[in-house]
Amino acid sequence: MSLNQQITEYIKTLYPNQIPVLLHCPEFLGNEKKYLAECIDTKYVSYIGRFVAGMEDKIKEITGTKYAVALVNGTSALHMLLLAIGINPGDEVITQSLSFVATSAAIVHAQAAPVFVDVEQNTLGMSPESLADFLEEYAEVKNRECFNKKTGKQIKAVIPMHTFGHPVRIDKIQTICDKYSLLLIEDSAESLGSFYNGKHTGTFGRAGILSFNGNKLVTTGGGGMVITDDEAVANRIRYLSTTAKRPHRWEFYHDEVGYNLRMPSLNAAVGLAQLEYFDRILESKRETALMYQQFFDKLDIKFITEPDNAKSNYWLNAILLDDRSQRDEFLEYSNDNGVQTRPAWTLLHTLPPYQHCQHTQMPNAEYIADRLVNIPSSVRVS
Repeated sequence: MSLNQQITEYIKTLYPNQIPVLLHCPEFLGNEKKYLAECIDTKYVSYIGRFVAGMEDKIKEITGTKYAVALVNGTSALHMLLLAIGINPGDEVITQSLSFVATSAAIVHAQAAPVFVDVEQNTLGMSPESLADFLEEYAEVKNRECFNKKTGKQIKAVIPMHTFGHPVRIDKIQTICDKYSLLLIEDSAESLGSFYNGKHTGTFGRAGILSFNGNKLVTTGGGGMVITDDEAVANRIRYLSTTAKRPHRWEFYHDEVGYNLRMPSLNAAVGLAQLEYFDRILESKRETALMYQQFFDKLDIKFITEPDNAKSNYWLNAILLDDRSQRDEFLEYSNDNGVQTRPAWTLLHTLPPYQHCQHTQMPNAEYIADRLVNIPSSVRVS
């Protein structure tokens, strides 16, 4: 039996009820239908009602943050967050090239310019060393503001992304941000339930964001959330995302151009139901990851495990193959034989909208992009 066949057949044994085996499909195991019916019966299908507030409260409990604002998706959450912390047109925001395109898209939506740095091979997230090297070469701090010596523009913030649910070395990145007077915000879209040094991802900097897309551990179909301890940031996002309407019982008064991006109650009803058994979801994810690790150790194939000092949610499990050729052969074989797999994202600095953006050398990101394959990671239901 070939290596590709061994891996593909093993994955099928983990998901015997899926034909084909999908990369990450949602499971609805609790009160989802009951809560949706309540929305319809009470007529509260927009963002008014108990479900949006209830989901925000549950996320605050899980993450340990003081404030949470539910929005229509993770991209909008990051966009609103950038506006709320004062990212202005023309500012620069540093992020990682190995990331989903929404990270850089949100920066551009805020009319800022992405700058891309490398990642680490073990965490798959932003490399503190790459960030520090870039800033040492190009950054200049004047009156507690950081400027890019090459472009003359202000560098305002840094956005690391916790790739596939594995926490970055966020404490090191925080120290670098403090040194250069940069705001730290976290793209925690994939890492609900992940912790670094006992603290939930998304809570180290000024704020973080979460995603509840259909393929996440907890889904609302489409949804996102900002988490923060900063009351002013939370209030600003809530105001901007609700059409910039000043509260009044009947008058419509909008003193800024706002956005209509609040999460509907219908979506939150599904999410709140899933959060009621979130511990069960996490247990299943980590159990599956352990089974994968034991299997791939026998084959001498690198399985991506949680970094030191971290507890990962293992949102998407991943392996590293020998080279791009072996990666492509496995992708073709597995997808042809009933198991959905995929490579890492195309590096952002190589995509047409971002080829003009400043970036560092990317040896680690390129190494990962050539070799990484995501394998099925759905919650396993007996």
